[in-house]
Amino acid sequence: MRLGTVKFYNTKEGVGSITPSNGGSEVSVFARGVIDPIKPNNIVQFDIEFTKSGIEAIKVMVLSA
Repeated sequence: MRLGTVKFYNTKEGVGSITPSNGGSEVSVFARGVIDPIKPNNIVQFDIEFTKSGIEAIKVMVLSA
């Protein structure tokens, strides 16, 4: 599992991005990969999945608001 901060998340479109704590590239997040409701600036724990369109965050859980 990885740690990061939600940069933005559009609940209507179900899309956003997470900035990893390790300083890596931003990771896309989609509603299908979210376990807990997320908002910008939430600290989250997540896994990654490699897809045809890039790296995607999955199993996203909020650790702190």
